[in-house]
Amino acid sequence: MNASKITEYIVNWLKDYATKAKMDGFVVGVSGGLDSAVTSSLCAMTGLKTLCVEMPIHQAKSQVSRGREHIEQLKNRFTNVTDVEVDLTPVFDTFKKQTPLAVDDTLLEISLANTRARLRMSTLYYFAGLHRHLVCGTGNKVEDFGVGFYTKYGDGGVDLSPIADLMKSEVYNVGKFIKIPDSIMGAAPTDGLFGDSRTDEDQIGASYDELEWAMHMIEAGNTKDFDARQKVVFELYKRLNKANQHKMNPIPVCEIPTNIG
Repeated sequence: MNASKITEYIVNWLKDYATKAKMDGFVVGVSGGLDSAVTSSLCAMTGLKTLCVEMPIHQAKSQVSRGREHIEQLKNRFTNVTDVEVDLTPVFDTFKKQTPLAVDDTLLEISLANTRARLRMSTLYYFAGLHRHLVCGTGNKVEDFGVGFYTKYGDGGVDLSPIADLMKSEVYNVGKFIKIPDSIMGAAPTDGLFGDSRTDEDQIGASYDELEWAMHMIEAGNTKDFDARQKVVFELYKRLNKANQHKMNPIPVCEIPTNIG
């Protein structure tokens, strides 16, 4: 891939979209991960106002420090970048106290993880409303259209998605080209929704390289001649892709036939 041309194309696309929408800039949630770092950098490169928002909820110190490091270097490079930190930990803890306990611990853990993402989405739209900004999504192609690894109406609740047609490996290439800090480039991908050290690979059961391979195999129509690990990854990809179609497809509407009534 040509990282230079792709970067230029996305930056122009972002600027054109915001201009046509008559909005003043972008809001991006910065987590300390690669995708949000690349996305916020691309937004900054448009020259339009870019607000980076940190929203820790019982967050690991390493994630917080990486996010701050990225924002500081971005502000040093681009005068149109500002930032704000909103500690959502007390909001999240209050929510937990006000909601009933669950019988199934696994379902409770997942539900609370998704609640974190949805609290952050609400926060981003709060600032978007204040500043006439667009909420910019940070999902890549494998996450958004491969295995659906995101929270519906959480990090999936956005106005536009500039890197959602890039594979994770392509995001890395763009990140290298636009000089994302090494601490972020080398960090293991994680959604940070559980308050522990588990990575995306721990949760999904496969690396992004493996998931990209499976996605390419599906697109090429190749469904056989795999070794043992490839078969496991291929079946995992198919299962997650099928299970998460409700995230990728439009909300179903019950259309009433004209001959009723």
